[in-house]
Amino acid sequence: MEKYKSCCFIGHRKIEVSNLLEEKLKRVLIYLIEKQGVTNFLFGSKSQFNDFCHVVVTKLQQKYFYIKRIAYTCKSESVILSSEKEKWEQIYSKFFKKQINLFCYEQEAMYKTKYKSNKASYIERNFAMIDDSDFCVFYYDEKYFPPQKDSNKKSYINLNKKSGTKIAYQYAKRKNKRIIRINII
Repeated sequence: MEKYKSCCFIGHRKIEVSNLLEEKLKRVLIYLIEKQGVTNFLFGSKSQFNDFCHVVVTKLQQKYFYIKRIAYTCKSESVILSSEKEKWEQIYSKFFKKQINLFCYEQEAMYKTKYKSNKASYIERNFAMIDDSDFCVFYYDEKYFPPQKDSNKKSYINLNKKSGTKIAYQYAKRKNKRIIRINII
């Protein structure tokens, strides 16, 4: 049985979304689907890059109906599967009294460290996505440092801590994964 090829997406929480970035991502994804045989796209959560990639992959499903969106969630997260999307959109739309459109996935992944991780569960989740991927698409800027709460927890300061994206990028390099940096021109 042939193994399905997979691609994960990892990037900063905040990114510069543009038409150019969308076109670049579409070209990369079409190449991965048509030339490399990628059918499974793995998504984490809590980043603008992840949401952006989800939208683009969802659009591509109109042409490539066989590609799958697979959610890698941390232990306190859940997702809506495609088979339940309509039901939950109706429930949320009725509750909020406006049309709600939800992100959905064809599958939710169970990985070995999902329920063992603590505070840094997103790091373990990213590692699992990388381990399960043939290709890793990153939105990674070496100059980016995530804002950190200061001691009074009311304001944010830059403490030059490593970003989760940087940690994941270094891990993917150590694992000799095929990395595509989408924000590089």
